[in-house]
Amino acid sequence: MTPGHLLPLGMRELTSPWNDLTRRRRLAVEELPPPHVDQALEVLRASLPEHRHSAHDWDEALRDAYDERDDHTLDEADAWLHRLMPTTADVTLERVSQVLVKWSELGIPTVSSPPTREQIRTTAAEWATSVRQALASDAFALLERGTHLGHDTEAARLAKAYVRVGLAVEPAVRLLLALGRPHGEDALLDLVHDDEVRDFRPYVRSRLLLLRRPRYEAHAREPAPEEEFLLPPVVRELPYGWAEGFQWPADLPATEENVARARAILLACRPAEPVPDPVPAPAWSGRGSEDEEPPAWLEVRQVMRDLMPYARHVTRERMIEAMRECALLGIPGAPPEPDGEQGAWFVRQWATWIGGWIAGEVFTWLGLYVDDETLVTPWVMELAERYARCGVAVEQAVMTLHRYGMATLSRAALARIAADDTIPPRVRELAAS
Repeated sequence: MTPGHLLPLGMRELTSPWNDLTRRRRLAVEELPPPHVDQALEVLRASLPEHRHSAHDWDEALRDAYDERDDHTLDEADAWLHRLMPTTADVTLERVSQVLVKWSELGIPTVSSPPTREQIRTTAAEWATSVRQALASDAFALLERGTHLGHDTEAARLAKAYVRVGLAVEPAVRLLLALGRPHGEDALLDLVHDDEVRDFRPYVRSRLLLLRRPRYEAHAREPAPEEEFLLPPVVRELPYGWAEGFQWPADLPATEENVARARAILLACRPAEPVPDPVPAPAWSGRGSEDEEPPAWLEVRQVMRDLMPYARHVTRERMIEAMRECALLGIPGAPPEPDGEQGAWFVRQWATWIGGWIAGEVFTWLGLYVDDETLVTPWVMELAERYARCGVAVEQAVMTLHRYGMATLSRAALARIAADDTIPPRVRELAAS
């Protein structure tokens, strides 16, 4: 780049409409027919930075102050960028300095009056990055419309490169998803194992899962008569699928037959002793710190749910396949190799968890929709206490005890749980509340 210019020569020499930095460019690009994919590839090659870039990397206090401005002022401030730098050849340090002078006159809190050298430098870097990102996003969108024109290898290579540097990540990944097998899928598989992808890896993996899901679903439709079942027969007969969380229908009548099935499932899944890894709540609420990461098992469950859509599909063989798939996708929380002690532990843990989630839905149905206490007394109170003490379907079991709290047996069970120092504090609090 020559002194003052913020974009490389390749970007400055782009022809219309790609060199246009006004709002007209996107509309013009959308009207281009797919044969212009060569231009899109040229734009991507020219706009790709050598190092990782961050768009709008402002501190939170500054961002809050900026966001508090009224929309008219912000629109006017943004318009000065396009007014003074309408093409890629116009993006210079001097013109950014002129923009910041106008911003200071408008009272934009990101700059002082007069603007400091550091403010000019930071804004110049961010504007140059924003231009790269905007052009790349439009180019990826055009390529996505013409993914079968013989440029798949080069398009996948560039999309992968943009994800690695953190620019135009979502449009790049959308293109890879549209490319499908082999080029798009291979690139996504590389990215989920690439440390440079950083915080974008969960998003990339979620798109890769979407691409591979049809294969999971096709396998799930296959019968499993020769496989080793991990759940009891009465549980395998459950007609409610994992996609709906094994939930029992709210309008299912509370007949003796349905209550008998509920009891049989709870008896079949009841834990003999406290489980070493308590069954997590079926849905992650995201409670706690804003920076709290979702638990790793959520991604493992995504794979399992597609491979084992019903309780009758929960087999050792499919667990092993799920482990291998998780390793392929770079999902944390699953052993890299299914054989050995770690693999056996994984199978036991997930069989317990799945059985616990199924039992939890049974308790939910009993607690919410069975009004006749004579149908559930005393066995549901005894089983609910057993489950709560053992760390399986804890919330649903305790909720069921509270639901029948007028019954002497329920009150006594809740009191015992709340007073037992050997039970985890969270469970005791639930019982006492």
